[in-house]
Amino acid sequence: MKNTLPKLTTTYFAVLSCISFNALAAETSSTAITNEQIQKIEQLQNQYEVQLQELEALKTQYKNNDQAENGATYQSLKELMDRISIFGFFRAKYDHDDPEPTGSGANNKHFYMDLEGKMKVSDIWDARFQIETRKGYTVDQSWRDGDKGSSDQDGTLQRIWVEGRPANIGVALGTKWWGYGFQAVPFGHAADGIQLDYDVVDDWNAKVFWLRPRQGDLVTMPNGQETQIAGLNITGSILDNLQTSLTYATNDNHNDDQKMENMGAFELQMQATSDILLRGAFVMTDADDHNTSQEYRIDYKQTDLNNVGSYSLYTRYIDFEAYGDYSHDDEWGSLPGDAKGWIFGAKYVLMRNVIWETFYSVQQRNRATEAHYRDLFRTQIDFHF
Repeated sequence: MKNTLPKLTTTYFAVLSCISFNALAAETSSTAITNEQIQKIEQLQNQYEVQLQELEALKTQYKNNDQAENGATYQSLKELMDRISIFGFFRAKYDHDDPEPTGSGANNKHFYMDLEGKMKVSDIWDARFQIETRKGYTVDQSWRDGDKGSSDQDGTLQRIWVEGRPANIGVALGTKWWGYGFQAVPFGHAADGIQLDYDVVDDWNAKVFWLRPRQGDLVTMPNGQETQIAGLNITGSILDNLQTSLTYATNDNHNDDQKMENMGAFELQMQATSDILLRGAFVMTDADDHNTSQEYRIDYKQTDLNNVGSYSLYTRYIDFEAYGDYSHDDEWGSLPGDAKGWIFGAKYVLMRNVIWETFYSVQQRNRATEAHYRDLFRTQIDFHF
């Protein structure tokens, strides 16, 4: 903007030149034009053309500057938005369940929000966080008693980690939820840890991990926070529509509190048809008794959050023995340890990014001690953002 005043002064002079030129032309229109007057007219004409060219150049300059400034501003905003992304979902859930110890009682009648963030550190690294907040809408919930069981779901930043891929090696380090296999049967729990993964060949990936569980009340492994877990997972495609996942891990077994020292898992996933997906998992530990876990699942069709009206139907069979895995994902108590039974469910996309799910489960609980039968009905609606 420092050069604006001289430019505007020159433009003003050009306008005056045009006025003078017109006045001179009017003055000489009724009389003979002398050579001096002709020279003066040509001089004014030349000045006018020069000033007009400068004015056009000034216009072009301002236009280019505006485009450059707008482009720089847009790029700056885009880079800022690319650095930070926030996502998650809100859930309203209702359970009709048997009381403890057979079922979860009223513990899962709650509102819940999962809030996650990803912050770009560089083209290689991202910093991540996760917040879980659960608000029960009934008062008779065991986790409401003091801080029992609720300290990890009170809205704090309870999970923080970094992930990246330097030199084609995937790295995850920190506190997060870790799941292995297609259904998180070998392990699905929050833990402090580190994981390295590498694509050995096309469609085959190998992971090595070290984990220290965050909580002692693991689904299967007693006093899990007193141990450390180290292991290997290999996942890949056998055929175009058939994948497998193999997991092996060892753990410290303090005074036999954890009941096991080794765990192995074998899983298959097959896209039988365009609409039918089959999954199966078998896990075994070296515990003395009750040392296997199995889950088999059939899904008909898949939901799409962007496709209103899309739906999915599924059937699951579970057979989790008391010490049959390290700590499978219990999915809010619907898949407890030492349980056997069936689950029949459906999902439906009500509107874009809003999905409703309902299922019914009949189970045999606590088979290692005194068996009880459990009936569970659950319905929930998720709003994804």
